[in-house]
Amino acid sequence: MKATIRKAKKSDAASIHTLIEELAVFEKAAGEVIVSVSQIEKDGFGATPLFECFVAEVNEEVVGMALFYPRYSTWKGATFHLEDLIVTKKMKSKGIGTQLYNAFLIQAHQRGVARVEWAVLDWNIPAISFYKKSGAVVLEDWRTVQMDKKIIDKYISIIKSSE
Repeated sequence: MKATIRKAKKSDAASIHTLIEELAVFEKAAGEVIVSVSQIEKDGFGATPLFECFVAEVNEEVVGMALFYPRYSTWKGATFHLEDLIVTKKMKSKGIGTQLYNAFLIQAHQRGVARVEWAVLDWNIPAISFYKKSGAVVLEDWRTVQMDKKIIDKYISIIKSSE
């Protein structure tokens, strides 16, 4: 199925939020999304955008997105991080994810980044297979490390109390 792939606009923020919520359910993390539509508007389409996004439209409905942002590798230089590649459940397996993936990689190529990277859950075998077929390398020896705001706040309070 051929979708229209385009750069997201501020007016797409609610659709982007809906896709993020659907992804959270798919990733067995429903209820963990705290970002709001207004925060997406500000962070993606404000004076200093923190991310870029392509959306896929079918019949003028947003049915997928590829959200990414620039990073810097001390070894490689400029890179892009693909935060999420999402297609609605009803539109999966129609080639829309591939179209978004291609748009992201074309953008990376045009910008001349040295690397693109993203994370994939170890149980998402269809995605892992898709990425490997495109030539991507799925690293087995690196682990993702995260601290959410609550943990950061706790750690900072420990630091401050020991000063």
